[in-house]
Amino acid sequence: MADSTHSTMGRDTLSALMDEDQQFRLLVQSITDYAIYTLDPLGFIRNWNTGGQRIKGYSRDEIVGQHFSRFYSEDDQAAGLPEHGLRTARQEGKYESEGWRYRKDGSRFRASVIIDPIWLNDQLVGYAKITRDITARYEAELRLDETQRALAQSQKIEAVGKFTFGLAHDFNNLLTVIVNSLDLILLHRTDEQRTQKLVNGAMRAADRGTLLTRQLLAFARGQDLAPEVHDVNRLLERSGDLYSRACDTSITMTLDFAPALPKVLVDATLFEAAILNLVVNSRDAMFASGEIVISTKLSHVAPPEEMQPSVSGYVCVSVSDNGIGMSEETCDRAVEPFFTTKEVGKGSGLGLSQVYGFARQSGGFVHLRSEVGKGTSVSICLPALAEHSQ
Repeated sequence: MADSTHSTMGRDTLSALMDEDQQFRLLVQSITDYAIYTLDPLGFIRNWNTGGQRIKGYSRDEIVGQHFSRFYSEDDQAAGLPEHGLRTARQEGKYESEGWRYRKDGSRFRASVIIDPIWLNDQLVGYAKITRDITARYEAELRLDETQRALAQSQKIEAVGKFTFGLAHDFNNLLTVIVNSLDLILLHRTDEQRTQKLVNGAMRAADRGTLLTRQLLAFARGQDLAPEVHDVNRLLERSGDLYSRACDTSITMTLDFAPALPKVLVDATLFEAAILNLVVNSRDAMFASGEIVISTKLSHVAPPEEMQPSVSGYVCVSVSDNGIGMSEETCDRAVEPFFTTKEVGKGSGLGLSQVYGFARQSGGFVHLRSEVGKGTSVSICLPALAEHSQ
C-alpha cells in the first residue's frame, strides 16, 4: 500500500513538473513583442519563439542551429560585436546593448538586446537572449531631438533678433540725444546755463554708449582682466561724477562708505563699468524721482554656489534704489544674457549678466535682493586681500 501511494505521488509530481514546463513553454511562445531564445556556449541558436519569428522573419526550422551573428551587419561581424556580447555576458553576468540588426528580408530594425549566461554546476551551458524591436521609439526620439534642436535654434535666433533690435534702438536714442544737443548748442551759444545743461545731457548719452560698447565686447570675447590692488572707496569717489551724470536731476545719489576697508585685487575699468551698469539699472527703475545709494562694507560670509563653502572676508559694494523692484521669478532670471524687463531701446539685456561675469572672474560673487514696490539692492562682493583684512 505504501509503495502504491509513493508511486502515485511520484506520478503526480512528475505531472506537475511537466505541466509547469509546458506552461512555461506556452508562456514563452505566446510572447510576440520579444524574441526570446537560447544559444549554446558558441553562440548557435538552440530554440526560437513566436516573437523571434515575428521580429526577425525566420521560422524555427530556418534558424535553429544557425549562429546568432547572422542578425548583425557585415561591419559589426567584422568588428567582433557578436563575440563581444557573449564575452561580456560571460565575464560580467549580463550584456545589454542597443543597435541595428537585420531581418530575413534584409531590412534593418533598431534592437534592444539582453544576453544572460546560463550556468549549471559552475559550467557555462549557454546563453539566454532577449531582443526587442524599438525602431518606433528610436525614430520618435530622433524626431524629438530634431524638434528640440530646431526649437533651440529658433529661440537663439529670436533672442539675437530681440537683442539686435533693442540695441539698435538704444544706440539710436543715444545718438539722437547727442546730435540734438549739439544742434541746440549751436543755436544757443550765448546761453551759458542752457548750453551746460545740453552738454551734460550729451555726456550722459556718450557715457551710456561707452557702457553698451563695453557690454558688447565683454559678451563677444569675454573679459580679459587686468587686476591691480585697489581701495574700492577711492575707485568709487574717482568715478562719482560719471555715476551722477548717469542719473536724472530728479534722482538723489548718496554715497555711504565704510572706513578702513581692506583692499581688493580688481580691474578698475571693468569695476567702474559694473557699478555704472547697476546705477543705470537703478535709474531706469524710477518712474520720476527716487534715491540711489552706493555703499561699501566688509562682510565675512560663505560664497554661494560652492560645494563646501567656507567663511571669508569680502568687500561688498552695493547699489540700492527705492524703485519698482522685481518679483522672485524675475530675480531668478535677472543675470541671464538678453533677459530684460525694460522697453525696447531701454536696455540690451546684458547689464546684470556682465556684472555677474565680472564678479565671478574676480573671484567674488553677486548678491541680489529685490521686492516689488520696495526697490532693489545688488551687491558685488570681492575677496578682501589677506594682508589687509586683519
